Amino acid sequence: MDLKGKNILVTGACGFIGSHLVERLVESGAQVRAFVYYNAFNRWGWLDSLQQETVQKLEIFTGDIRDFHCVRKAMDKTEVVFHLAALIGIPYSYIAPESYVDSNIKGTLNVLQAAREVGVAKVIHTSTSEVYGTAQYVPIDERHPMQGQSPYSATKIGADMLVESFCRSFDLPVAICRPFNTYGPRQSARAIIPTIITQMMAKKEHVHLGNTDTTRDFNYVTDVVEGFIKIAESEKAIGEVINIGSGYEMSISALVQKISQSLGRNLEVQTDASRIRPPSSEVERLCADNSKAKNLLGWEPKVGLDEGLVRTAEWFSKNQDKYKQGIYNI
Repeated sequence: MDLKGKNILVTGACGFIGSHLVERLVESGAQVRAFVYYNAFNRWGWLDSLQQETVQKLEIFTGDIRDFHCVRKAMDKTEVVFHLAALIGIPYSYIAPESYVDSNIKGTLNVLQAAREVGVAKVIHTSTSEVYGTAQYVPIDERHPMQGQSPYSATKIGADMLVESFCRSFDLPVAICRPFNTYGPRQSARAIIPTIITQMMAKKEHVHLGNTDTTRDFNYVTDVVEGFIKIAESEKAIGEVINIGSGYEMSISALVQKISQSLGRNLEVQTDASRIRPPSSEVERLCADNSKAKNLLGWEPKVGLDEGLVRTAEWFSKNQDKYKQGIYNI
């Protein structure tokens, strides 16, 4: 499927990955409707930071993913849907699990129901590597068991199963994009790479982190966006779950050392109890098997971790004013 000229709806367009995806779609010549969360300040999240020439090509739709009638209106005349809207912060899911059920499960149901009514050509649903929980084997392929180790991951598992059920029950043309740990410009300072970078840039004596023994599979945001695009373009992706990951894992302690070397800082790590997940909830190890993405889509990552960290650090150095320094926002 060629996305040029297609009417495309992106939910969660105001977020980290969503805003990068919107940029990429506009560059490809798609007609993009950006669904952003309504607020009284009329703020469009990270879309407010895009070049004006990009924003002027967008149709901004403000609404709430939890409201079916709102979602149905947003999807009018849509051909392709990228569904990214979700609550994603794991720590906050321990405090407000019902909010995650409403946004991640009910919100996804609303998207599926509306897509079915409209008769869209394809829905690309955003999953997460967190649905796998701690790896039972590595690399993790798409057949790995799912484990709800946090309320967040449980709601994403529920959403994934809804998507699968609509494909099987109603022949809805869907595909599930399952990114591993995405990083890059515009990410929340709560995420591990930005929290290390911003603390180092603040010239603190220590870096406050949680568990540093865990491993993650890090992927630069433009590579992840290309994964979304290739899934949308491929007819072979319909009905499939596809990992988007590097296939390389790194411990958080090793990540700290790598960022320290990149920024020329050598800071001591201090454990912050508020950043540690409950023991049985912690995902100890993640490492993707990306062979399906390579074989089915011809996708593979292009931005190595060293280059990605440099790009990310450069962006954060120029945009420190956009974050509340010194406040850990769960």
